[in-house]
This record gives sequence, C-alpha cells and structure tokens, in this order.
Amino acid sequence: MLRVSIADEVMSALETLTRTSEVRRDLDLELFELGLLDSLGAVELLVLLSDRLGFQLSPAELDRDEWASPRKIIAYLEARLATR
Repeated sequence: MLRVSIADEVMSALETLTRTSEVRRDLDLELFELGLLDSLGAVELLVLLSDRLGFQLSPAELDRDEWASPRKIIAYLEARLATR
C-alpha cells in the first residue's frame, strides 16, 4: 500500500476547501487572514483530514494560531502523529 505524506494530504484538502492552488505555492499563506479558511472551513478540514489520515481530530483541538498556514497545519499534524 502506498503511503501518502501528511503534507500531500494537507495540500490536497486545502486545495479542495479553498478552491485555490496558491496553498501549494506558498506554505506560509495566512489562511484565516486572507479569508481562505473560516471556522466552518476549519472544521471541514479537520473532518477531511481525519478521514484521509486515519486518526481522529477533534474541533476542540483546533487552535487558530497552529492552523493559520499550510506549513503550521503540516507541522501540527506531523507532531500529533508522532505522539500516537
């Protein structure tokens, strides 16, 4: 079975939800500040990534600062996966 990286899953999910490929070109893109992601979008992202990555993510653990950019989301999820 081919294992897809967390970064690939995050990028794919963000492209789907934000409807822009800019998230791939700029990993420091401020998702909330630019209006690409809002509270509902963040919850949708959690659900999508939970399904794709195979571990449960709860809206309670969503910290807007930790999920502010693609790079921060990837770092958060990699750290979270390492402690599983």
